[in-house]
Amino acid sequence: MQISLVLAAHEPKALSHFYCELFGAKAREGKADHHRILDLNDGVRLEIYRPSKHRPFPAAGRALSLCLKLPAHHIPLVELEDHVSHALRLGGSVLEPARLEPFGAECWINDPEGNAVLLLVPIERLERSA
Repeated sequence: MQISLVLAAHEPKALSHFYCELFGAKAREGKADHHRILDLNDGVRLEIYRPSKHRPFPAAGRALSLCLKLPAHHIPLVELEDHVSHALRLGGSVLEPARLEPFGAECWINDPEGNAVLLLVPIERLERSA
């Protein structure tokens, strides 16, 4: 059994480029021209597809969203801002401003097709010496 995340897109090839750049991944062709597969870390797979023209296009929302959890950092908000800037250069947009939380820093962005993505940088806890 394999579990994948699926993401409907009007332009799967272009959207897969956005996610490849954002996640540092490579895309490969799926079962058709309108299907791309990204193999991410730890066996996670993101499949981007264009739905049938005979069915309604799924509504975008945050009921099921992608979360790009970046490496922990001792100054998570500063690190997060670099990743948000990168996403903006790739065609994303900020949905909610970046903010610092007790667990780290987070920012909701939209990908180029308006799908919500959570960028998260956990706070690095420095171990105290005894």
